[in-house]
Amino acid sequence: MTAAFTGGQALVETLIGHAVDTVFCLPGESYLGVIEALREHQNEIRLIVTRHESGASFAACAHARMTNKPGIAFVSRGPGATNAAIGVHTARQDSTPMVLFIGQVPTDQIGREAFQEVDYHLMYGPLAKGVMQALLPGEVAEITQKALALAVDGRPGPVVVVLPENVTTSECKNKEIPAPVPRPVNEVDAEAVARAAEMIDQSRHPVVIGGEMVNFEACNDALEGFLEASGAGLAAAFRRQGVIATDHPAYFGHFGLALAPYQKEIWDEVDLVIAAGNRLDAATTMDFELVSREQLLIHIYPDFAVLRVNAPDVAMQSDCGAALEALSKAVSAPPPQERVAWRRRMREKYEAWAVVPDDTALGAVDMNRVMAILGEKLPADCTVTNDAGNFATWIHRFLPFRHRQAQAGPAAGAMGFGVPGALGVQLARPGKTVVALVGDGGFLMTGQEMVTAVEQNLPIKVIVCDNSAYGTIAMHQTRRFGAEGRYGVNLKSPDFAAVARAWGAAAWSVTRTEQFAAALDAALAHGGPALIHVKTDLRDLTASGLKLDA
Repeated sequence: MTAAFTGGQALVETLIGHAVDTVFCLPGESYLGVIEALREHQNEIRLIVTRHESGASFAACAHARMTNKPGIAFVSRGPGATNAAIGVHTARQDSTPMVLFIGQVPTDQIGREAFQEVDYHLMYGPLAKGVMQALLPGEVAEITQKALALAVDGRPGPVVVVLPENVTTSECKNKEIPAPVPRPVNEVDAEAVARAAEMIDQSRHPVVIGGEMVNFEACNDALEGFLEASGAGLAAAFRRQGVIATDHPAYFGHFGLALAPYQKEIWDEVDLVIAAGNRLDAATTMDFELVSREQLLIHIYPDFAVLRVNAPDVAMQSDCGAALEALSKAVSAPPPQERVAWRRRMREKYEAWAVVPDDTALGAVDMNRVMAILGEKLPADCTVTNDAGNFATWIHRFLPFRHRQAQAGPAAGAMGFGVPGALGVQLARPGKTVVALVGDGGFLMTGQEMVTAVEQNLPIKVIVCDNSAYGTIAMHQTRRFGAEGRYGVNLKSPDFAAVARAWGAAAWSVTRTEQFAAALDAALAHGGPALIHVKTDLRDLTASGLKLDA
């Protein structure tokens, strides 16, 4: 007897028809019909089972950052759905396409506060681009298609699909699988191009802030072409290093949370800001204070809501690549020599800032030297993932980023992203080196996903920067209340290398700077997952040289 074609099978076959080859999950009884369909199609879709739902949603988010296709995660109802929320919020603020499928109570129990029931329209409405619910097996394929299309339309982001348990296990009469819907093209307005080009021609010191849509559209060449045509400089938006290579002559560094001293000097002279494919988020713009009234603003972004809130002088609601190509043709050529000379001088200021300074560490491990060694030894085509935390300031300042897939860090500042993010990146970039840099706090949230890496034989390399504290919070407490005001931030760290070995990974411990190079060489040479436990000193707080009193 032939088994019935179920809603779960319709869903999985729709994913296959949309070229989805990897999904992340923590299994649950509320979507057994989907798991069964995934088992039947395991040669076409790889199922990665994580140890926590946040790991599944983080990994899906990072996978999408690399593929520019929706990352896919499945979780069960109630507790599973709430655990996965952090990845949805990260995908939203990162403008990353993702579809989270959530099992739900059977349709005849909806609205009765059934076991683990949640109203996901209310819960996820503010976080997601859309929340969809299938009530019949015949609706599953179409809703899946719509969710995948919505995730990449306009400004990319997360979409939530709710699947009542009986909908994915019941027979589906309609076996037709819908075809993929191409992402709509956001055309460039010729009048806006003309006004923007005139504004650029009249500018003395224009600077581009390059953001997420540049990498999503893979229009990095168009961005470089515009920088050449216009003579403008460029700063990467928060955790978007790699929009152009950091050794590009137009690159002025990275904007995030606070301007470096040299950037303050540059910014005082900037008269035109061109926001290319970024939403001018709070981290990039220092809580929306960066662009002053004295500076003109051209904003290129596909989402009108983003343009409206930033009130630019010229709003270009279009795809980023097409707009940059049109502007490259419209601006006067060649760019003024004065502008190019100014860019060269500003670039020199960045280069001076990016030079690793002499050892000024108070502790036995100098993070400046650690980053210098990483920059020298990591392959040019590697990807770095990272968590939130002050340790990331060294990454942002000193590491070279040479291509659009070089970085995957959460713009939302979510702790716990680094290790599961590395899983998603490694699956998207097999054969490439993937390094996760995390703090001890973030690692203790999701570091157990190294077990998933061991199980799946994913050779991620994890570097735990352990100062035995929530260092960022300690910094803020010290600034506001003095050293005696630090409270609730000190941590008792385990032996992270021993933990990693217990999970089946190779591991090394670093307690002095001179041990790091050998540990890194060994980790990179190891064919499987590896961890380096770097014991840092809380007094060495940031890459800017800020020190914390003992």
